[in-house]
Amino acid sequence: MVDLDGTLLRSDMLYECMWSALGRDAWATLRAAGQLQQGRAALKRALVALSDVDVATLPYDTEVLKRIAAWRDSGGQVILATASDQTLADKIATHLGLFDDVYGSDGTRNLKGTEKAAFLRAHLPHGFTYMGDSAADLPVWKAADKAISVGASPKVTATLDAGATPAEHLRREAPPKALLRAIRPQQWLKNLLVAVPLVAEPGAVMAVVGAFFALSFAASAGYLVNDLLDLNDDRSHPRKRTRPFAAGTLSPQVGTLAIPVLLLLSTVISLAVTPALFGIVVLYLIATVAYSVKLKRHTMIDICLLAFLFTLRIIAGGVAIGAGLSVWLLAFSMFIFYSLAAVKRLAELSDSATAGRGTSRRGYLAADRSLISQMAITSGYLAVLVLALYVDEPTTQAKFATPWLLWGVCPLLIFWISRMVMTADRGEMHDDPMIFAVTNSTSRLVILFCAIIVSGAVLI
Repeated sequence: MVDLDGTLLRSDMLYECMWSALGRDAWATLRAAGQLQQGRAALKRALVALSDVDVATLPYDTEVLKRIAAWRDSGGQVILATASDQTLADKIATHLGLFDDVYGSDGTRNLKGTEKAAFLRAHLPHGFTYMGDSAADLPVWKAADKAISVGASPKVTATLDAGATPAEHLRREAPPKALLRAIRPQQWLKNLLVAVPLVAEPGAVMAVVGAFFALSFAASAGYLVNDLLDLNDDRSHPRKRTRPFAAGTLSPQVGTLAIPVLLLLSTVISLAVTPALFGIVVLYLIATVAYSVKLKRHTMIDICLLAFLFTLRIIAGGVAIGAGLSVWLLAFSMFIFYSLAAVKRLAELSDSATAGRGTSRRGYLAADRSLISQMAITSGYLAVLVLALYVDEPTTQAKFATPWLLWGVCPLLIFWISRMVMTADRGEMHDDPMIFAVTNSTSRLVILFCAIIVSGAVLI
């Protein structure tokens, strides 16, 4: 007798179905939540009907599969008994081809805990061995002839050992820092853009630090939402399938619970800085969720929205310190970030071409590579033009001690943009362009030389 969620499967099908349904039809999913009034079994059935979970790519526990195969080879009967909905359990059993029978929730009865224990005692009067993972399985283990726990907590295993049922424990080592990987703190580097307005107000450091963390926590909540919505796609991706939720190293339940915690931290910090910053964070969250749920699948809109999210970080920094942002800065930001967003899509298309896929997950075709490459180059060069016009402004000339040095930044940016586009087109960019920019040695040199030039223009 084998449990599904957390035992055979390194995930939880209730949350898998919920996020899949949200990604397909958010409004219908919210309406389906009303089924909870009729019980969890009714909710599970409604979510299964709205979802499209690919059972072939689910993170099954290989050790449990080996145990099942060995039991079958010895002539034993194997039954899947789960609190997940019967229709979903049947699909999984058909895919694996390992079970003699399947028992699941039927839309009325939630086959869990004492309900499952009573059901199995009635249907298997001659006894059974039960393999489970959580405290909810304790009544079932009590009714079983033998108990096998899989990745259970120390408290559960201690309770099981203290009971009368003979018990065996299969340890499941969770990779360290799985939740930390899921919230992607390395992506917080993008939020350093909030420091750009410090050029105008160099003394307002603490407000910028607050804006940085407010946006970072909000961004991490957005990453969790994105990964939970993208489970099917990530599991079929050559690199993204190792992400914690996709690989089953982190339960979607943990991710779902972490989202409101991160949003609360972001809210508290942003309000502490200024209510206006809270408004920017809310706008950022709305745009991020819209991107994750719908807009990232719409060609061109996704690139524009990514560029907007980058620019919004600079606006957040300006709002935090109460500094006005110049039209030059906003124009430069718009063009350079549109270029980087196009580079991001170009890199994904190059990956798709390498993998033999004619269409990317965002709806772009392989034939679009040349067009997106031109968009990235053109927008990047326009950003350089804006910078050149800014350097030639009389007000700029008056601000810097040696303003002509700033012209040296322009050819460096032309080189950097050209190289980024070429790297993405060759399929050699495997990170977000902003992360690539601060981790690639050539990009770091360009950033260093630009910093030296600007420092020289200010000080010499």
